[in-house]
Amino acid sequence: MRSNRYHFPDLLSTALLNRRRALLGTLSLLALPAATHVSAAPPAKPKQQRPDVWPQASQVPGGVARLSLGPSAKRPAAFSGNVPLLVLGDAIEWTALVGIPLAATPGDASIVVRSESGADKQVAYTVAPKQYREQRLTVPPRTVDLSPEDEARYERERAHLATVMATFTDLRPDASLQMRVPVPGRRSSSFGLRRVFNGQSRNPHSGMDIAAGTGTPVLAPLPGRVIDTGDYFFNGGTVWLDHGGGLLTMYCHLSRMDVKVGDVLKTGEQLAAVGATGRVTGPHLHWSVMLNRAMVDPALFIAG
Repeated sequence: MRSNRYHFPDLLSTALLNRRRALLGTLSLLALPAATHVSAAPPAKPKQQRPDVWPQASQVPGGVARLSLGPSAKRPAAFSGNVPLLVLGDAIEWTALVGIPLAATPGDASIVVRSESGADKQVAYTVAPKQYREQRLTVPPRTVDLSPEDEARYERERAHLATVMATFTDLRPDASLQMRVPVPGRRSSSFGLRRVFNGQSRNPHSGMDIAAGTGTPVLAPLPGRVIDTGDYFFNGGTVWLDHGGGLLTMYCHLSRMDVKVGDVLKTGEQLAAVGATGRVTGPHLHWSVMLNRAMVDPALFIAG
């Protein structure tokens, strides 16, 4: 009669056989070429944007594209059309900052990088769509339906401001583009709002409105040079600062201007006081940031 019990020698033989198979399997894995993968690696996570990089990238109308230009011994010259771009970095990697106009059509776009030899290279990027909210305001009728005299004044001011906005100077080598908010207060109107004045559609809001009382000091968000001051039809009391590389900032509706053209300011120095001049519904600061002649969202340059 056949026994159901296992014999120790049989168990030992089986264990040795299993151990040998396991050892051979291990050796076969060790013998694989270095480039061979035994199993599929998990997909790499998308590269996250560093939280301490300013401005933050936002490839939408009114945003900023950060485009890598790679290594170069000298700072490359980059252009959007024929407008020069701000380029940051060092010989290891240069980055072009591209201000995207609010009127930009979503889709493919590109810049041109010019080498020392004069050869041009295109760097492509994509502008994603963004839907901004709408804001309806009631203002004095004369600031919407302009008289011939006011229309002529506005056209003169627009021609002058076009020369101001074309300012392009060298960027400081140690430039940091993280800005401080120029005045404390509640953001009463956000960038990009589609504006409707007295029932009539106008250009989107091209800055950040900060509610503050008349006389509140307005401080420089970055080191800069005053390139324009004036009393304008729509903007009221206005100051423009040049921070280098085509990065400009504008402060509007001021009750007082404490600087003159040519003054050089440090971060935090007072340049003006909040007011309610120009086309407004109450005292506040309108703060705009311009990059390569495109108004972009100031929130991309500040923390929080």
